[in-house]
Amino acid sequence: MSRSSVFGSPLFLGFDHLEQMLDRVQKNADGYPPYNIEQTGEVRLRITLAVAGFSMDDLAITQEDNQLVIRGRQRDDTEGRIFIHRGIAARQFQRAFVLAEGIEVEGAFLDNGLLHIDLQRPMPEVKVRAIPISRQGAAAGRPVVRQRVRDEEA
Repeated sequence: MSRSSVFGSPLFLGFDHLEQMLDRVQKNADGYPPYNIEQTGEVRLRITLAVAGFSMDDLAITQEDNQLVIRGRQRDDTEGRIFIHRGIAARQFQRAFVLAEGIEVEGAFLDNGLLHIDLQRPMPEVKVRAIPISRQGAAAGRPVVRQRVRDEEA
């Protein structure tokens, strides 16, 4: 049984990769760690993740094709400690963001338990191209034209 797709319309041609990206994002729907995305300028964005308890050595940021992936893994420092209550979990995480074509990661910094990742997105370029319309059979490279050339050569 096929499932309904946002891009199932015949008017959307070549958008299969977008559907795959949406599937990946849905799998990454865990709410941890919480994050903000803010616009910091006309072409600048900032992703901020709340990573309290993580040091810079516990965090890794990679760009894998068009995905920005942030991973956190804390070392287990509970050896020799006895907890009466443990409400602060030392858990690992992976958070991925799909980046649009052309978005550049400018840098990242950790400040007071918040990991900030700065991005720059280019202004979209409007492209307009006129497509010429020709008469049937007048288009170059059509098999009918090649056949005529062969007949003349014979």
